[in-house]
Amino acid sequence: MENVYEKLRERLDDLANGYPATESKVEIRLLERLFTEDEAELYMQLSPFLEKPKDVAARLNRDVAELEPMMERMAQKGHLFRIRKGDMVRYSAVPYVVGIFEHQLGRMDEGFARDHEEYFETAFGKTIQAFKTPILRTIPIKRQLVADYPVAPFEDVLQIIESQKKIAVAPCVCRTTKKMVGHECDKPVENCFSFGSHAEYYVENGMGRFITIDEAKEIVTRNEEAGLVMQPFNSQKIGGMCSCCGDCCGVLRSLKMHPSPAEMVQSNYFARVDEEECTGCETCLERCQMDAIDVVDGIAGIELKRCIGCGLCVTTCPVDAIELIKKAEEELYEPPKSGAETYMKIMQERGKL
Repeated sequence: MENVYEKLRERLDDLANGYPATESKVEIRLLERLFTEDEAELYMQLSPFLEKPKDVAARLNRDVAELEPMMERMAQKGHLFRIRKGDMVRYSAVPYVVGIFEHQLGRMDEGFARDHEEYFETAFGKTIQAFKTPILRTIPIKRQLVADYPVAPFEDVLQIIESQKKIAVAPCVCRTTKKMVGHECDKPVENCFSFGSHAEYYVENGMGRFITIDEAKEIVTRNEEAGLVMQPFNSQKIGGMCSCCGDCCGVLRSLKMHPSPAEMVQSNYFARVDEEECTGCETCLERCQMDAIDVVDGIAGIELKRCIGCGLCVTTCPVDAIELIKKAEEELYEPPKSGAETYMKIMQERGKL
């Protein structure tokens, strides 16, 4: 007989980014760490769209007085997203990534971290490559890098930040996880942003803290200095933005495994070297998170199918020999309007709709 955690795995696999099975059953071990059996049963009956507890209770023919505290407890454990407006609270089921995994900040231990890393290496990292619409997208670290081109608001790091009413910063869950399994990363940790209701959720759950726009800009500056790639959620209305490195970030690590990361990331830019100006100093080699650059005969060359257009190689070139170029009009990517639309597109591509 199929147990509740196998059924829960199937339910999670039906959501946007999937949750594939493995021979080792590590994915089941993760679920057993995360959910009680009662929580697993309830999660499978919840919608990825926001609902009030009373509406869920009516739909499931259950007592709202019993259901509401259970849903709140599951939100605190990271199973559900929560939005509060006055006295009204709504909840929605979230995928494993982006969602449950990221919400384990402050809750995970070494055992969970090791199981997650095993799962990523054996199954989940490859799953991220299985659909055309990415979870996150890469945008240039500085607006000055593309000053010669019209830049959409959803492609400008500072404009994204300046347009927010509420901003929270949290430790990077990927670097936190990698540290627990013995990988020491020299990149800063507290630099992943959430906005609006997502910021409220992170702060209420004790995962992050509110910051001002100026504080957020200072973090972005430090990110650029540290060589981190800015990756907002793949939608025009952005709920969060990650600060990623190729050693720890799940999305970048998955991209790095792919033979053509540029095809997967949907960036609208690529880097180009002026061979006459390049001195072959190799500064750009250390900055590139995708191993897209090689120096041959004293001249840097960029493998365009690996370039994700982040601009990190541009900002530290001592002779300004590298520039970011905007792709041709017919190649430009416009992200979905909302996160819900992004998830719907991914589910269609995975044959789940």
